[in-house]
Amino acid sequence: MKIFSDIFQDKLFKVASLNSLSVLIKIISGIIVSKFIAVFVGPSGMALVGNLRNFLTTIESIATLGFTNGIIKYVSEHEKDKDKLRIFLATIIQLILLIVGVTSLIIFFFADYLNQSIFTIKQDYQAVFKIFALSLPWYIASIVLLSILNGFSVFKKVIYSAILGNIFGLIISVLLIYNFKTFGALVAVILSPSIQFFFVLYYVNQIIDIKTIFSFKLFDKLVIKKMLEFSFMTLFAATFGPLIYLKIRYYIIETINLKSAGYWESITRISSYYLLFLTSIISVYFLPKLAKTKTNEEVKIVFFSYYKGIIPVFSLGLILIFIFKDSILQLLFTKEFLPVSDLFFWQLLGDFFKALSLILGYNLFAKKMTKVFLISEIISLAILWISSIFFIDIFGIKGVVIAHTLTFFLYFMGLFIYFRKQLFL
Repeated sequence: MKIFSDIFQDKLFKVASLNSLSVLIKIISGIIVSKFIAVFVGPSGMALVGNLRNFLTTIESIATLGFTNGIIKYVSEHEKDKDKLRIFLATIIQLILLIVGVTSLIIFFFADYLNQSIFTIKQDYQAVFKIFALSLPWYIASIVLLSILNGFSVFKKVIYSAILGNIFGLIISVLLIYNFKTFGALVAVILSPSIQFFFVLYYVNQIIDIKTIFSFKLFDKLVIKKMLEFSFMTLFAATFGPLIYLKIRYYIIETINLKSAGYWESITRISSYYLLFLTSIISVYFLPKLAKTKTNEEVKIVFFSYYKGIIPVFSLGLILIFIFKDSILQLLFTKEFLPVSDLFFWQLLGDFFKALSLILGYNLFAKKMTKVFLISEIISLAILWISSIFFIDIFGIKGVVIAHTLTFFLYFMGLFIYFRKQLFL
């Protein structure tokens, strides 16, 4: 019985359990939203939502200057030095506010151009981008404040704010999709993340007084210099990654049809639900720990904590998803989406290799290994693009998930070889 007592008292177990509740609520919210999109919008609308999500990912990184992982690292390091912490936060927040203002203006006044470029259809969704421009400051503020909470390792506050944000985001999404169909679905993608700002602000104010760091006297150029490497890594991944996915989706639309692009977006959306468990637990629990490690032995302990505590549970989840894939499709979507069933095997296999590589990839951020990160990203994105075109031409829509598996298998093997010393001391 002692072994079970030890497990239940373990901090990772407690964080993972609470995090699982947060992820479960987000997944349930996503399921409901997906069902509404399937019923009121259909596969074609799902493809448009996918395009907008890719665009949002790029804008998010540009507006935050790619600082999120750097914020977690340095808040974690300066937690006990209040003066350094105030200077760091004041510099970061003031700079990001400036960038967000400029980005919002560009999006607002170039709404027509963005409508034509992102959606590549004749329907007018300019208003979507204008709404996005107005909501962007709240959206970015929630991301920055959440990174600050992560840096303090206040796991419960991070997770509670996510839970509340998801619940209220779900209510807004359902109302918008039900009343405004495709337009509502697109606006929901934009507004839902902004809701979390109010909850995150409440929790951050319990730790630090935000008002005390809005001072130009605290601005420090050395802080920016420190953050540039994080910025470069994040901006590269968040700019070129979504662009590659957009190009692949355009290729599917041109060579197959818009509906098939919607099928791919559907399996990607399902994938994003269960990968939330991993990405959230890594950013909340493992990234701050990696940032504090000093030796290879300490890094190895964090790696194996992830592989022994998280991967077995995740792998079992993938098996269950494959077994019940048809039931999942009927629950999430409509009968029109049943062809997605053929995509599950390769998507799940690719996500298994992605899960294995995630902790290694985050260590590149934690240790600011810029060159290794850029080389691995460039190679993996090139493999994804080239193999997608190659396999789509041979296997149709199934080709894109085969390319997904190949890409993450090679990505994992590359990082596995690079970190072999930390893994096998």
